[in-house]
Amino acid sequence: MSTFERYWTQGRYSRQAHRDLPEGTFEREIGRDGFDGPASHIYHPRPPTAWDSIEGPLRPRAYDLNRIEEVSHPFTAPSLLQSKSITLAFWRMSEPMAELARDADGDVLLFVHSGELQFFCDFGHLEVTAGKYLVIPRGTMWRIETSVESTVLMLQTRAMRFRVPERGLLGRHALWDPAVLAYPKLDEQFKQQEERRWSVKVNRRCQISTVHYPHNPLDAVGWKGDAVPILLDIKDILPVNSHRYHLPPSAHATFECDAAIVSTFVPRPFETDATALKVPFFHNNDDIDEVIFYHAGDFFSRDSIAEGFLTYHPSGLTHGPHPKALSRMFEQQATHTNEYAVMIDSREQLEPNNHSSTDGLELTDYANSWRTKQDYSSDR
Repeated sequence: MSTFERYWTQGRYSRQAHRDLPEGTFEREIGRDGFDGPASHIYHPRPPTAWDSIEGPLRPRAYDLNRIEEVSHPFTAPSLLQSKSITLAFWRMSEPMAELARDADGDVLLFVHSGELQFFCDFGHLEVTAGKYLVIPRGTMWRIETSVESTVLMLQTRAMRFRVPERGLLGRHALWDPAVLAYPKLDEQFKQQEERRWSVKVNRRCQISTVHYPHNPLDAVGWKGDAVPILLDIKDILPVNSHRYHLPPSAHATFECDAAIVSTFVPRPFETDATALKVPFFHNNDDIDEVIFYHAGDFFSRDSIAEGFLTYHPSGLTHGPHPKALSRMFEQQATHTNEYAVMIDSREQLEPNNHSSTDGLELTDYANSWRTKQDYSSDR
């Protein structure tokens, strides 16, 4: 038999999180284990992100990845953020890979931001266009051919595999049905690959080794099993929604591994209840580092963030909407959101890469974009 949790209260508060806020207040959630663990809600007369300045490494960061330089192989792309178990990179490519890739450390997740890729691997061939996820199991050999400029977000893991998050009462067909997944085929395009001497770059313990073959090692004539690359189109994701309550980002989880949860934001109706928050709530996820990649659309909770940008908000710092978005906390002009974005919630603390190859990508004044002179005492 389940039991109800005990809550303690003081002062003015709401009996239901993310709605019915006491007049003139802003709610801040202090949570553990992402959005799944113990949590408290504190009500402030001013936005919890209304700081004057931030000094030190805790500041939030933003990157314009449209400026990224081209690479010839994904494993040569500089990492943007990394922990002991995951590495996040973004790469641009406009010509076919001359060498294959294989990650011996863990699974690889690709999200194609722009362009069109022909993906060849041990299991066959897939066409991968913009807005698609590709999960590549550990140990799979693969390469990409492209004749147009293509950009890809890449999340590499170490000693981990990606899986579908538990959907609980929603059932296994919620968010996306397994029937929408695509997988590689041994088609004619796969069989017509050029035969010559080939090399494979193998990533192990974050070091690259190269294996040489006198032929193309992607020469399978058949296969069976379920450790196979899978393809998911972002437009096949059907978001869950509550018209009376703003759901936490974890409700939009798409993939997970032991170190991180990958969630997808796609267009959905705004909450219609008059007292329900219609922007993300302020929160301190002190067990989670938050990364968001902005793929397409209008990012309603962020100001001056465009397609192809990436933001990083470390644990230990309050996360929340920009001041401009707060004017629409309870009333939105549109009926639906219009954004496509990928969020990575890391259970491990991430370290930004200060390598020279990432110079010029960071928006250095991003932390100051929450500054405001607005007087909140008379609001609402």
